[in-house]
Order: sequence, then structure tokens, then C-alpha cells
Amino acid sequence: MARTRKEAKFEVFGQEMVEKVVAKSGSSGRVYLPPNWIGKRVKVIRVE
Repeated sequence: MARTRKEAKFEVFGQEMVEKVVAKSGSSGRVYLPPNWIGKRVKVIRVE
């Protein structure tokens, strides 16, 4: 049974935002973030 994905709306509050393209890393993907974000909690939302 195939499922159709629908867009969802998220409301997120935070301190900073960056927009990046995910790079290939072996059989996975990777996003580099600023070094001052190390140890901080982040949330990633796929937009396309």
C-alpha cells in the first residue's frame, strides 16, 4: 500500500538558523554547522 506524503507546517523557535545543502558522506549525508554550535541541541527539517 503506497502512501502519499503531505507537506507539514512546523513552528520552531530558536537562536540562529542556517540553510545548507546536505553533502554525500559515504552511504549517508552530512551537514557542517558552525563550531560554536558544538554541544548545542539542533533540529533539522527537510524542506524539499
